[in-house]
Amino acid sequence: MATVFFSYSHKDEGLRDQLEIHLAMLKRQGFIETWHDRRITAGELLDRAISINLERADVVLLLVSPDFLASDYCYEKEMTRALERHEAGECTVIPVILRPCDWHDAPFGGLLATPKDGKPITQWPDLDTAFLDITQAIKRALKAVGAHRAATAKPTMASPSPAPASPGGSAARSSNLRVAKRFTDHDKDEFLHEAFEFIARYFENSLSELSSRNREIKGQFRRVDANRFAAVAYRDGEAVAHCAVRLGHRSGMMSGITYSNSGDADGSSYNESLSVEVDDQTLFLTSMGMSMMRRGSHEERKLTLEGGAELYWDLFIAPLQRD
Repeated sequence: MATVFFSYSHKDEGLRDQLEIHLAMLKRQGFIETWHDRRITAGELLDRAISINLERADVVLLLVSPDFLASDYCYEKEMTRALERHEAGECTVIPVILRPCDWHDAPFGGLLATPKDGKPITQWPDLDTAFLDITQAIKRALKAVGAHRAATAKPTMASPSPAPASPGGSAARSSNLRVAKRFTDHDKDEFLHEAFEFIARYFENSLSELSSRNREIKGQFRRVDANRFAAVAYRDGEAVAHCAVRLGHRSGMMSGITYSNSGDADGSSYNESLSVEVDDQTLFLTSMGMSMMRRGSHEERKLTLEGGAELYWDLFIAPLQRD
């Protein structure tokens, strides 16, 4: 069984918990055990417990974010020692990019990062898809670790295996100490407003880039008020694509963030809606699925801010992509 060590900033604990959930099958199959500093018990010496478990790790996950890079402990102690062991062939270091940050020039910048192409988890449209990509990368690394062990193993006389000592002298216990997080109405409202502002910026920037790349296309973004915006794309002067996006309350009529392909920011009809949902660890967006049902393939997903914005942009640009 391989030991997986999480090196992370506590500000990213929610994303770390999500990743550990996705690694549950590898645990059930007996391929891995995981360790992070939340397993340290009262009375243990923090530095000693972390050092012992870092030294025995087969795989070290660097959960990279701006806070990780800013943390002296993560950067100078855990990361530095992990890379020394990696260079010596004693463990495998995998950078996991959680949030956008300037990580390419870091000492681990030359390592193959995950998710695919080093795209931060928070920029994937669907969180579960991002974590699945990471899980598969870890599985590939585990196969390499197993092959290396098999190649370097020395034959020994059969003898009873001693019981493994608990790191730091602590009592053996489960690593499954995750508890459900509680999200208040304030948390949900803040997330909904953040999502609307993100979608507005996404449309404004995308329209600008669309126009710059296509001479025959002119884009127009109009912020009606704090809770509404409209977008139009003209091809050779003719309005081909238009929409209106409105921010409502979290419940009731016109709730969530609605999308109308009529372009009428004052109207009450809409073609799609995004709402805020929660699981036991995070906030995310889900679509009503009206547009997907018309296409015959509705699948509920845990959408990030990027995912919600991309869904609406796909609806908007579709008329420009038809022959």
